[in-house]
Parts: sequence; structure tokens; C-alpha cells
Amino acid sequence: MKFPKDFLFGAASASYQVEGAWNEDGKGLSNWDVFSKLPGKTFEGTNGDIAVDHYHRYVEDIGLMAEMGLESYRFSISWPRIIPNGQGEVNEKGIEFYNNLINECLKHGIVPFVTLYHWDLPQVLEEAGGWTNKNTVEAFVEYARVCFEAFGDRVKHWITFNETVVFCAHGYLAGAHPPGIVNDPKKYFQATHNVFLAHGRAIKEYKRLNQYGEIGITHVFSPAFSIDDNKDNIWAADHSNEFELNWYYDPILKGKYPEYVVDIIEKNGWTPDWTASELNEIAEAAPLNDFIGLNYYQPKRVAKNTASADSVATGREKSTGAPGNVSFDGAYKTVMMEDKVYTKWGWEISPEGFLQGLRMLKERYGDIKLYITENGLGDEDPIIQGEIVDVPRINYIKEHLKAVKTAIGEGINLKGYYAWSVIDLLSWLNGYKKQYGFIYVDHKNNYNRKKKLSFYWYKHIIETRGEEL
Repeated sequence: MKFPKDFLFGAASASYQVEGAWNEDGKGLSNWDVFSKLPGKTFEGTNGDIAVDHYHRYVEDIGLMAEMGLESYRFSISWPRIIPNGQGEVNEKGIEFYNNLINECLKHGIVPFVTLYHWDLPQVLEEAGGWTNKNTVEAFVEYARVCFEAFGDRVKHWITFNETVVFCAHGYLAGAHPPGIVNDPKKYFQATHNVFLAHGRAIKEYKRLNQYGEIGITHVFSPAFSIDDNKDNIWAADHSNEFELNWYYDPILKGKYPEYVVDIIEKNGWTPDWTASELNEIAEAAPLNDFIGLNYYQPKRVAKNTASADSVATGREKSTGAPGNVSFDGAYKTVMMEDKVYTKWGWEISPEGFLQGLRMLKERYGDIKLYITENGLGDEDPIIQGEIVDVPRINYIKEHLKAVKTAIGEGINLKGYYAWSVIDLLSWLNGYKKQYGFIYVDHKNNYNRKKKLSFYWYKHIIETRGEEL
């Protein structure tokens, strides 16, 4: 079986992680421009000031994507590059850069798949309360409209937000992302609600413009499974899925929040300051979603927590994504299991968990259109006689593409796969040590690009439509 003709093979990146040019051509400050320079916040103090200099080298980079045969490129727009203060005056140089980037993609027959928000919030809005402030919702809708009007004649695939659970949980529970607040569940739930409201309003705005494209949101997809048949641990897995999957997917796809979570947050005084009219807006926007993007790296293996509440993970060193942490409410913990396989960063490699999760998703939400918007291996790639021999990455992606193929065969509506990432980039808290790309960047030698073994392998997969998988 080959992948269907309308299935897009792509790869992804994000503005702060690749662009650099942090203070050029009228770009405003982002929260990450500020946060990454606070001592101890990132690995070895790395930041995105230069990143991999994609801002100046996008022509070369897209040329390499074309050589790889990439059918689609998922990238994000930097909000402060478009509207430096978050609201108000539009920076024409920012519009020009993304026009050039989009046109370069189209010149090579590469479909642009654009994310509006991949974590780089204008610092002016961060200082005014960030995603806990309802004014940020209004500002986002204004920014989205500017992008739709500037680029929507050529961009027909839009993602509003990337991984709300990460920037909200790391921002307001773990303190590992801006604004660096530790353990404030009230603010965390408020931020998530404001994001869903902004998403709903942006979708309505997009549909009003009649641009004949599609729009959705991208969520982390990390389904939780009990470590055994113990009823307490099965409860813990259900609880985890309610808080980390259903809380994020239900408002988008069902138009309402899961009652299980609403009851618990009400009892704890964590309910967002929401209005009946806002809840109604979220309900109205749900049927307008064209797809959901899934970022899958690993499942969660969970057990009921019996440790004390002070073992809840906070800070950069605890926010690695590896198992061994207690949930913010102290209800469950993630567990590393002896019979599973893990990466160097302690992330489980589980195409089976991926497939099982996709089946769970279909059971709960029906026949929704899905894109795998991120999936890949973070590693330290070996260089042997001058060649980057990233065999573990090839094996990782191969096994996950096999799972995608199986899912399609079962009738799950998967329309594209975007490897993370197209090029080695700034891995947020991990700096440049953790590599994900098909293309290597030599930071010691003028940011020179070099094709890895996986580059040629993925090119072959695309050429053959994965027939040999």
C-alpha cells in the first residue's frame, strides 16, 4: 500500500527556533527574547537571537526542502515581527519577509502550512498579563486577521495555536516557560480558556473572509495508559486523559469543557473567569474546525501518586518531558517502565502507543480530519567520517509512519505527516544540543547546512509514497 495521493509529506519548524534576526527590520521583542536571557532558564544560556539564521537563509533552506522532495512546509509566523507591540501598527517589513518565504515555497511546489502562534508572544502583551489577560484574546484575533488578509490568497492551511498545554502548563504551573510562574492553577486554567476563546474567534474571522482554505489547532497528543491492571492506576490514567487530553480537545471538537474536569476545578476554586457568552462562542466555533493537528512524541505511563505534593515538578531541569514527575494536582505520576524503549532524553519510543491513542481519539470524537503536525526524534547525531549518520531518527520515523499507514488502513482520517523538524534548530530549553532535523547546522562554521542520512531516506519515502514501509 502506498500513501494516498492527497496525503501530504512534510516537515516543520517554528519562528523563534529557526529565524534569528530577533531585533531586525522592525521586529518587536517577544517573551522568549526576554525569558531566554534570564540566568538558568535555558541550557548553557542559549537563545534565539541568531537561532539557525533562517531569516537570512530561507532561500537556501527552502531549496534544500525542495531537493528533499518535501510536499509541504509547516512554519510559524512571529507575531512581534508582524505587530511589534502585539496590537496596533503593522510592520510592513515583517509582512514582506513572510510574503517572500511563502512565495519561495510555492515556487518549488511546496505547500505552506502556517501556524499563527508557536509560543513567541509580543513582550508588551506578556507584561500586561499574557494569556491570563482577555485583552490578549482581542489582540490575537486582530493579528490573525492581518495574517489572513496578507497571506490568505496563497496560504490555504492555517493552525491557530501550537501546544496550548505546553505554553500554559510550563508558563503557569512549572515556571519553565514565560512568564515563569510556579504552581498557579487558577491562572493556568484561565490562560487555557482564553486561548480556546481566541482560537474560536479567529476561526470565525477566517470563515467570514471566505478564503476557501482550512483552519484548525495543533495539540500535544500524549495519551495516558495505566502501568498495569490495578484499578487505582487505571483511574490515574483516566484522570490524566481528562486533564491533559479532554480539557484541550473537547472545547475545540465538542464545543464544551469536560464535566469531570469542570467539577474538580470548581471544588478547588480554579474555575476561569468565563462568561456564558464566551462559553457560547466556544460552542459556536466547534463545528467550524476543519481539522486537528497532533504533535505526538510519546505516550504517558501513569500510576496513582502516593508521594507528597512537594514532589510536583517545576523548573527547567524538571520539565524535560521524561517520566518520573507528579501531576500538578498530585493525583498521578508518570513512570519509566523496564520493558519500554527510551531516547537519550528519556522519552518513550512507542508507535504502538501512537496507534492506540489514534483509536481512542476516533472513538471519542468520530471521523475528524487529522494531520500529524509534529513527530520526530531528539538526539545527539553521530558524525562519522564527515557524514551525519542519524540512523536512530530514520528508524523512529519509519516505525511511526508504519503506524500512520495502519491507522489510514483502519479508516482513521489522516491527511498528512510533518516530521519535527526540517532542520536542526533551537530546542527551547535544551539549546542546540538536542537535534531533530534532516539538515545539520554547523554553528562553529558560518551556520553551514549539511544533509544527514535521514534527508536522503525521507526523500526516498516521499518519492515512493512509502510503499516499502
